[in-house]
Amino acid sequence: MKTLKKKIAAAVYKGIAEIDPAAAVTEKDILSYLAYPPDDKLGDIALPCFRFAKALRMAPPVIASRLADGFECEGVASAETAGGYLNFRIDRAALMRRLFGEINADGLPYGGNDDGAGKTVVIDYSSPNVAKPFHIGHLGTTVIGHSLKKMHEFAGYKCIGVNHLGDWGTQFGKLTVAYRKWGSREAVEEKGIDELVALYVRFHEEAEADPALNDEARAAFTALEHGDPEITALWRWFIDISIAEYKKTYRQLDIEFDYYTGESFYTDKMPAVVDELKSKDLLKLDDGASIVDLEEYGMPPCLILKRDGSTLYPTRDIAAAIYRKETFDFDKCIYVTSAGQSLHFAQWFKVLELMGRDWYKDLVHVPYGTVSLNGSKLATRTGNVVLLKDLFAEAIEKAAAIMAEKNPELAGREDVAESVGIGAVVFYYLSANRMRDINFVLEDALNFDGNTGPYAQYTYARTCQILKKAGEYAPDGFEMNDDEFALCKTLALFPETFDQALAEYEPSIITRYVLDLCAAFNRFYHNCPVLTAGSESVKALRLALTGCTNKVLSSALELICVRHPEKI
Repeated sequence: MKTLKKKIAAAVYKGIAEIDPAAAVTEKDILSYLAYPPDDKLGDIALPCFRFAKALRMAPPVIASRLADGFECEGVASAETAGGYLNFRIDRAALMRRLFGEINADGLPYGGNDDGAGKTVVIDYSSPNVAKPFHIGHLGTTVIGHSLKKMHEFAGYKCIGVNHLGDWGTQFGKLTVAYRKWGSREAVEEKGIDELVALYVRFHEEAEADPALNDEARAAFTALEHGDPEITALWRWFIDISIAEYKKTYRQLDIEFDYYTGESFYTDKMPAVVDELKSKDLLKLDDGASIVDLEEYGMPPCLILKRDGSTLYPTRDIAAAIYRKETFDFDKCIYVTSAGQSLHFAQWFKVLELMGRDWYKDLVHVPYGTVSLNGSKLATRTGNVVLLKDLFAEAIEKAAAIMAEKNPELAGREDVAESVGIGAVVFYYLSANRMRDINFVLEDALNFDGNTGPYAQYTYARTCQILKKAGEYAPDGFEMNDDEFALCKTLALFPETFDQALAEYEPSIITRYVLDLCAAFNRFYHNCPVLTAGSESVKALRLALTGCTNKVLSSALELICVRHPEKI
C-alpha cells in the first residue's frame, strides 16, 4: 500500500496543480491525508478533500468532483466521489501481482528497509538489579527493548544491545551485612540467586526492628567503594551468580547482549564528568550537595554529588552516555525504562545539552507503564513478586498439556511447548500500548483462546502445513474474490505498519497487526478452500496468498520476540 499511496498522492498533486498551480499543497501533505475507510463499500483508500478547501477556495464536494474527472493512476481501478471525499478502488490483480513479487523478492525482507544503513543504534534495556530476582516487573524493559532492537535491525541499523546492570549502590552493603550475619557460601552455591533474595528480604525485616543495621549497610558499601578486598570479592561473586541466573531467562527469550556493562563500569569515568561540570560553571552547591540548576527549564535540580561526595544515578548515566558516544559513535542511543524515570532522563539529557554535547538530541527515552500483580504493587523487599522463571514454567506446562491433548504425536513437543508458553506471555505483554499500566493476571496471560500468542502461532503453523502438503506452486493469474482481496490488502499494510511502529517505538502496533493478519487469513482459509480449490489456477493463487501470509507472519512475530514453530 505504501507504494500505491505514493502514486495516488503524485496523481492527486498533479490534479490540484491543474486546478490551481499556486495552491499551497505538497505531495507529502496529500500522502498524509490518505486513509483507509472503515467500510470497504466506501472504497479501498479515501482522500478527505476538505483538507484542500482553504488552499483551493472551493467546496470539498467540488474539489472531489474535479479531481475524480479523468483521474488516472497505475494500480487504481476507479476514483469515485462521496460528498467531500474522493474514494479509490484498487486494481486487485495489479496489487496482488506486485505484492507477490515484493514478498518473494531476493534482498531486503518485505516490510523492512535500509533507512538505517551505515547508522548505529545503542539500546540500553533489561538492566536488572544484581542479586535481585528477575520478575515480571522486568518483563517490560526486556521484551520492549529487544523488540525495538529487532525493529531497528529490520530497518538496516547496526544495533548494540547493552545490559546496564544495577551492580552498584547501598543494596550491596545490605546484602553484605545480611550474608555475614545469616548466610553461608554453601547455601548460596546451592540455591543461587534465590538465597541472595532471601537474605535481602531478611535484612529489611530485621532492620525494621534494628535500624542500626542500615548504618552497617552504608558502612559496608563505603568500604566497597574504597576497594575493601573481602567485600569486593563478595560483590563480584554476587554479580557472577546473578548473571548466570539471568542468562537462563534470556536464553528462553532468545536474547543475547553485546555488553553487560553495569553501573560500576563507569565508576572511574565519573570524576571527569564532575570536573567538566565544574569547569563550565554548571555545578552549584545546595545544602552541601552538588547540583545542576534546571529551574530555568521547568525541572528540579539534577543532583550530581551527595553531601559526602558520592555520585548518583545522573552522574553515572552521563558518564555512560559519553563513553558510549566515544566508543560506538552512535546515531541514536535508546533507553527503555519505566515511565517513572521520565524526569530523571529529561534532567540528565538537559545537563548533557548544557555541557555542549550536541548529540544529546540523539538520546531517546522509551518509557512504559507499571506492572502490578493482581492489583498489588511489586516489591522485592516484601517478597511480593512472581519470578519470570516460575511464570514461564507454568506457561510451558499449560502449553504442553494442551498439545498432549490436541496433538499427542507431535515430535519435539517439549521445545514447542516452550515456544508456545513463553510466546503466550510475551505476546500478552506486547499486546497493550507500552504506556498502559498492566495488572498482570496469570489466567489472562496464559489464556490460549482468542487474540493471544498461541492463536497467532497456530495460524503460522497452519500456513506451514498447507504449503508443505502443496509442494511447488506458481500462480498464473491474480484475479481475486472479496475474501482473497481482504487478505491481500492486509498483507499490503505490513510495510507502513512497520514504519509506524518504528517511528513510535511501539511494538504493540506490530502485535495488533499480527492479530489482524491472522483474522484475515483464517477468514480466507474457512471461506476459500486452498488444497481442494476448484481449479489449478485458483489453487495456485490461494497458495500464493498462503505463502505470502507465512512469510509476513514470520517476520512480524520475529519483530515482537515470539517464536513460531512450524508444527503445534
